[in-house]
Parts: sequence; structure tokens; C-alpha cells
Amino acid sequence: MTRERLLFAGADEYQTVFAEAARDVAGIEFVAYAPDLDLTGIRYLLMWRPVPGLAKAMPNLQAVFCFGAGVERLLGSTEVPAHVPIVRMVEPGLTSGMVEYVLWQALRHHRRIWELEEAQAQGKWAPHWYPASWDRSVGILGFGELGQAAGEKLTEFGFPVRGWSRSRKEHAAIRCYAGADELAAFLDGLEILVCLLPLTPETKSILNADLLGRLKPGASLINVGRGGHLVEEDLIAALESGQLIAASLDVFSQEPLPATHAFWRHPRIFMTPHNASDTDPAGGLAAIARQIARAAQGHPLEHVADRARGY
Repeated sequence: MTRERLLFAGADEYQTVFAEAARDVAGIEFVAYAPDLDLTGIRYLLMWRPVPGLAKAMPNLQAVFCFGAGVERLLGSTEVPAHVPIVRMVEPGLTSGMVEYVLWQALRHHRRIWELEEAQAQGKWAPHWYPASWDRSVGILGFGELGQAAGEKLTEFGFPVRGWSRSRKEHAAIRCYAGADELAAFLDGLEILVCLLPLTPETKSILNADLLGRLKPGASLINVGRGGHLVEEDLIAALESGQLIAASLDVFSQEPLPATHAFWRHPRIFMTPHNASDTDPAGGLAAIARQIARAAQGHPLEHVADRARGY
């Protein structure tokens, strides 16, 4: 059986691991991009950032697969022709990694781990009190596949969880809010806010002084959406005033974050280098292979990004 060729245009460090994973995935032939490659017979493209001129040089291109959850770089570019669908990555490894990260940081904020770390560094025995998990409200701002999975895990630990999304969602165990009219009610009294939003013109700078001021005083922020969601000076001001007690950041407006940035020196900001969750190569390629098989059978692709909405 002839296998569909999947062209990968990404960083060199990913090419090797994806190529190795592809050996065990039926249905696709993995092809690493090279400038002199004949693109005529290749119908599927995998990338995260647009490669100038590449998609337009593929006359038979049927779909572009993003190997990350966020597709704003591709949607915001004119490099992918308007008729070519852009497919978001949805695969178990990416989801489980994000769930792990959100749970890890939520527990960090719930138990105020920094106080224990500071006491240990000073050689102090300093027991401290924290409430039961069911008395600590958590909100998921961006209640899609990743947000729902993270919220479900948090409920297993007893946290009362709320979810907010642009369009209405329904969930048996989590109270859902939707749209601008319900944002204030969603935020009211929250003690831990997790941002998992896509970055669109509507969500850019949404983590600003007004929104942070609607949380319960002494709340915490976990941003695993995009750096563009956060107004950085407003975060610093909220931490200095005590409106926020701490923040965990995995994404930044400028990456890598410059060594001179104030975030590095702030004692209540915990940072990770945009690695909260990565696509598992084998799982990601298997998901793409299933999508290609669906297309071959005449079925529509799943998880296609909506260009009008921006995600």
C-alpha cells in the first residue's frame, strides 16, 4: 500500500525524534524538509512556525498539521493558502503533559511551597497552614480539550473548578461560564486562575490589571496560554500590592526571556521555558496518520482551526 508523504518543516532537534517515531507509524512516510526537495507529490505538511514560501510551493497541498496546540502563528500568517485547512494537534501525550503541569503548579500555589523552600534555605522549621482543597477555588480560563482535561484532574483532588470559554460548554462536574457577559462572575472569588486560552485579538492582554483585580485578594496565576495574554507590568504591580501572592509562567511575550528581564529576579514568579507540555512524537504522528486515513475515506478532518475565530 502506498503511504502518504508527510513533510516536516521544523527545528533540527525535532527532526531526528520525529523521524525515528515515524518508523513505527503506519500510513505515512516522514520526509524532512530540504530546500531542493521535489514538493509535487507531497500533500501533507507538518510545522509549527510558517516557513516562507513553502506551503504555496506545494501544488497538491491538502492540509497543514500543527505539531503544537497553538495555531496562531499559522493562522496569523499569509503563508498558508486560505483554502488549505490548518489542523490543531490533539494527542494524548500533549494533553497529559499539560494536565501534569497544571496540577503541579496548582498544588504549588495551594500549599504555598515557596514558603517551605524559603524556610529550608534559612534552616528554619516553619510549619504553615493551608486550607482543604475543597475550600480553594480554581478557574480554567480557556475550557477546550486541554482545559477540560486539566479541570477534571483538579476535581479529582477535591478542588472546586470553574471553566470559562468563548462559546458555551457543558460539563457534569465543572460549572461552565461563557462569553464576555459571564467573565466577571467566573472570576469572582477565584484563588487560582489558570490561563489556557488561545491567543486571538480578543484575548491579547486579557491578563491585565482589571482582570487580576477581580480575583480574590492573595490569588495566584498560572499562565500556560501565550505570553501575549499577559500585561507584564500589571502582573508585577499585582504582586507588589498583594492582590496576587504568586505566579507561574511558562510562556512569555519574548522567548527566550532576556536575562535582564525583571521576572528572573522576582521571588514570587516561578518560570519554565515554554515546555509545560510537548507533543509526543509517536502519538502526534499516529494522530496525523489517523487524520490522513479519514481523509482518504472521504471523511472531514477533525480539529480544524477556525480562521475567523483565530483558533
